Amino acid sequence: MTLRLLSYNIQVGGIGREKAIAAVIQECEPDIVVLQEAVDPEVVKRLASECAMKHWGSTPGYSLGFLSRIEIEHYAWHRVRWARRAYLELVPVDSNFTLFGVHLSGIHSNLTERRRAYELRAVLAGIKPDLHGCHIVIGDFNTLAPGEQLDARRLPPRLRAVLWMTGRTIRWLTIQLMLEAGYVDAYRLFHAEDEGFTFPTWDPHVRLDYAFVPKRYVGILNSCDVVRSVQAASQASDHFPLLADVTAARVRSRVDGDSVDQHPRAQEILE
Repeated sequence: MTLRLLSYNIQVGGIGREKAIAAVIQECEPDIVVLQEAVDPEVVKRLASECAMKHWGSTPGYSLGFLSRIEIEHYAWHRVRWARRAYLELVPVDSNFTLFGVHLSGIHSNLTERRRAYELRAVLAGIKPDLHGCHIVIGDFNTLAPGEQLDARRLPPRLRAVLWMTGRTIRWLTIQLMLEAGYVDAYRLFHAEDEGFTFPTWDPHVRLDYAFVPKRYVGILNSCDVVRSVQAASQASDHFPLLADVTAARVRSRVDGDSVDQHPRAQEILE
């Protein structure tokens, strides 16, 4: 079973921009959409109708919601103690993988990066990767990956002030934690050199949106791309969406010990 998974931060609820957001989603033709900042269930309901998605979920005040073309066997929001937001668990019907949606705390600073690292550790403890088997963690991590650069000159003045007050050089911890936990950065698997900026749409200069899969299941990934080509994207939100294509049917042979259905870099990553 091949699935197209879209992660999309729709910016402060998406109120008043439903048509533009729906146009972006429809152009991507996803099977499942994980939404961030989807705090208004009525907006999510309208998006589901506009996009002909029969299944959807949203809870007032919770950032994460979803739309789905296919039936969802199980979904739940899980609170993390001291964290700002719950994470979302989705299990599609007749599949053998789980999708986890996340939205970590925002603002670039050493203080908030430590908060994000705490939130992510708590999420990983809740996911229990070794028990869940094949799964994907996708969403707005609000942070940079190791080696990526933040151009502080492009930040709004108030955010530059926060950055300077907490130390101008940020020690980026969060994505490194994902890599150390045995996950593969799906976008980097297919785009080793591309910057992959997802934010903001009017002046893209940081990559905040990610999809991760455990190394042992890297073979389910067919593609992972930032969607910038859709005309409505710049009016729809301050984030470009991230689109990942996976083949869940490959998972069973991988679990049974067969070789990965290889992406050219898969063996390099597994070694």
